[in-house]
Amino acid sequence: MRGIAQVALAASLIVGVTAQPHQHQHRHLHAKNHARSPVEKREGDVTVTAVVPGPTVVEYKLGDQTIDSKEAEEGLSDGLFIVVGETTPTFVPPPPPPPPTTSSASVPTDAGAQFFEKKKSSSAPAPVATPSPAAPAVPSGIDANFPSGKIPCSHFPSDYGALAIDWVGTQGWTSLQVPDSYVPGVSIKNIVAPISGGCSKGMFCSYACPPGYQKTQWPETQGATGQSVGGLWCNSNGFLELTRPSHPRICEQGVGNVFVQNKMSGSAAVCRTDYPASENMVIPLDTKPGGHYELTNPSSNDYYMWQGKPTTAQYYVNRLNLAVQDACTWTSSVLPDAAGNWAPTNIGLGRDAFGVTWISIFPNLPTSHATLNFNIEITGDVNSQCALKNGVYTGGGNGCTTAISSPNGTATIVFTN
Repeated sequence: MRGIAQVALAASLIVGVTAQPHQHQHRHLHAKNHARSPVEKREGDVTVTAVVPGPTVVEYKLGDQTIDSKEAEEGLSDGLFIVVGETTPTFVPPPPPPPPTTSSASVPTDAGAQFFEKKKSSSAPAPVATPSPAAPAVPSGIDANFPSGKIPCSHFPSDYGALAIDWVGTQGWTSLQVPDSYVPGVSIKNIVAPISGGCSKGMFCSYACPPGYQKTQWPETQGATGQSVGGLWCNSNGFLELTRPSHPRICEQGVGNVFVQNKMSGSAAVCRTDYPASENMVIPLDTKPGGHYELTNPSSNDYYMWQGKPTTAQYYVNRLNLAVQDACTWTSSVLPDAAGNWAPTNIGLGRDAFGVTWISIFPNLPTSHATLNFNIEITGDVNSQCALKNGVYTGGGNGCTTAISSPNGTATIVFTN
């Protein structure tokens, strides 16, 4: 065990950019010149996606020396390392990357979570176990195989578990994407995104799933310059086709074990990004006073891969008592500078290749400078403290990260006034 003098373990979660429409970057490094939603600049019904390429890189360092990711994770699990904040907003660390390439372009040098090494002691806070709630009833039809090529594109597939998002303006779909051409095995060069109307021939039609579930459909062929593409395909005959036939159900459960509990007097909207697809934050979890909900936790190694690299889930936490239709949208008509894409706080979540679930809370910087008007604390079988209380993150930095290392461990993200 290292001595206490060796204090600086910088788990440099170097976060690149996943290319998305609207210059919205999945790992939360928004374009710095993004002043408002490009939807506001559109004319007509379509817009060409903006592309901002760049992978995610994960690296753990002790001083200037790179250390093995497993050693860093064991340090967290054993209580040798504690989170003390982050220098920039970061996302849940994905599984360890492949061997580094010679190119380091577009990787920021100042991004990274900060960890300190400490001695084990009896005074260290022990994890507080949170019992899992009873499993919710399975939504009707969600466990049924989707009949590919049999259902008209005009029919939204709620009878197979999809959750209609009525306020987006695309007839229940979370987003629509029209490629210049779609040939399996050939990269898609250009994509336009209708902002109104329904699913029709020659479109990828993305959709939401209920809490605890996530969509399974996206084409193996993705954007040639890094655009993410997702949803069912509306074929030339006007019928919906699976884009991942290996997953015949259009909604599947995540790996579980992460929950949100609302102990407040009002509701709070938590909005997941529509990814892969538009990545607008339109997939809702409406937490009510006294409610306990499963938060969808993807297995990063088995879910969507962006250019061969694992991805995780990102959620936007909005202020108290903001309705989901005013919160789970790109630009909120009620709070245009403090909701939707400008929500105050983000949560990152995903299970890595080692079976460790990582959970992060961090401010939505530099996009938003809004503040959250309630507290958040992660409790349960986690290996370090992580909370946002009275506007201050554990450790005093810009966010905090913790992890569930035990296979059967659970965590609850608690909202309090």
